[in-house]
Amino acid sequence: MTTSQLSAPVRAGEARRPGRPGAALAVIAALQLMVVLDTTIVNIALPHIQGTLDFTTAQLSWVVNAYTLTFGGLLLLGGRIGDILGRRRVFVSGVLLFTFASLLCGIAQEPWQMLAARALQGVGGAIASPTALALITSTFAEGPERNRAFGIFAAVSASGGAIGLLAGGMLTEWLDWRWVFYVNLPIGVLIAVLAPVFINESDRSSGRFDLTGALTSTVGMASLVYGFIRASEEGWSDSLTLLAFAAAATLLSTFVLVERRAREPITPLRMFADRNRSGTYVIMMSLSAGMFGMFFFIVLFVQNVLDYSPIGAGLAFLPITVMIVIAAGLSSRMLPTIGPKPFLVTGSVITGAGITWLTAINPDSSYAGGILGPMLLFGFGMGLVFVTATLTAVSGVAAHESGAASSLLNATQMVGGSLGLSILMTVFSSASKDEAQRQMPSFLAESGPAQKAALEKTGELPAPWGHQVLAEGISTALWAGVALVALAVLTALFVIRVRKSDLQALGGGAGPGAHVG
Repeated sequence: MTTSQLSAPVRAGEARRPGRPGAALAVIAALQLMVVLDTTIVNIALPHIQGTLDFTTAQLSWVVNAYTLTFGGLLLLGGRIGDILGRRRVFVSGVLLFTFASLLCGIAQEPWQMLAARALQGVGGAIASPTALALITSTFAEGPERNRAFGIFAAVSASGGAIGLLAGGMLTEWLDWRWVFYVNLPIGVLIAVLAPVFINESDRSSGRFDLTGALTSTVGMASLVYGFIRASEEGWSDSLTLLAFAAAATLLSTFVLVERRAREPITPLRMFADRNRSGTYVIMMSLSAGMFGMFFFIVLFVQNVLDYSPIGAGLAFLPITVMIVIAAGLSSRMLPTIGPKPFLVTGSVITGAGITWLTAINPDSSYAGGILGPMLLFGFGMGLVFVTATLTAVSGVAAHESGAASSLLNATQMVGGSLGLSILMTVFSSASKDEAQRQMPSFLAESGPAQKAALEKTGELPAPWGHQVLAEGISTALWAGVALVALAVLTALFVIRVRKSDLQALGGGAGPGAHVG
């Protein structure tokens, strides 16, 4: 599940354009729903993708990371492309690319084909999504009409996560996991056909594409994530592991140098000068790191250990979405009175309590007794942070830079999630290998011919020994998630100093930037 809603600059007083704004909003919201759906709908199908394409657990994490890294890494570039080339044109191009990539995901026969297609999906999403809110500003007049459109857009985004969980379960169980990708085809084609009919093209602005900045940051983060995942499989002394980390250090250093010298940088480094904004980015990156890892591993646990069907797994995760929405609504109403810092601190602490509780997971854990309670805590804590972080990120930013500030928050969230999942995967692999060695004598003494044959075929211990290995690996990995969330707590306590008056300048409300997906 992802929590990103992509924000774009809202130009005060931008004239409303003729056309059918209701139909235009439906087309724009459909795109956002498709992108949000793609995060949660794929999560439920992960165990089945793993079984069909013979992914290892470490490799399987790339089904998530290949999408989020390209999506988050190219997000700001996508918004810039829309401003320069025309938002509708870029919107349609991104939709078509996303749709084509979905087809490639569905027909993938090898792991590399799936990962390449998922990366291409991320590129399509990064091109299309940043223009969505910007298109609303050019379609609806400023004031109540535009606010209602933002409200509908946010509601679609918030509901997309829950819809994806259920749709992923139903499609995987009733048809096949490939349909979680095929379902995008008719939706994407319909959006591409209707967009030119109901959405007017925006005026183009002058500017440059910071391709060097976008590529060095994206490839640099991908190298860093690959380094962690490679280390989980081959060890820290492996030559490719060391090469990946060296490449990451070189590329990310180059990215900083490029952005400092660029006339129109894709990531304005001045955004990090404000301690509240930088602290907010760290908080969201840390919490997203824990969230991505938690969802990835618990999906595997409920389907592989608890033997839930895909539909059952989708239903099992609905409570966390409900809690996020409830907490986000609560924080939206009370922010003007209480201020942001209590919500950032309390939300981070509650999130940490939830993931700490989950570290007690073991093969005998039941859903009601060992998973539901922690997920409810986790969801409520994240919900308190989402709206607050969005507003804190744009606090004190000039109106013409609010889109860059909020989009950068979303980019750090996506990239942080990928980095966190790779770190947790490294810990998981090490812990599960150690546990497998401990379980091996018992397995050899108690297993029959069929179970030994299963070990030879898959390289993994079958149940019940395999359940113990998986649970031990998940439990240990989640402690790494606790450490990441602890960083968010410390940042909220000692770095954030934003005041209530800072938010009053933004209207004191939650605005369109808050989203649960």
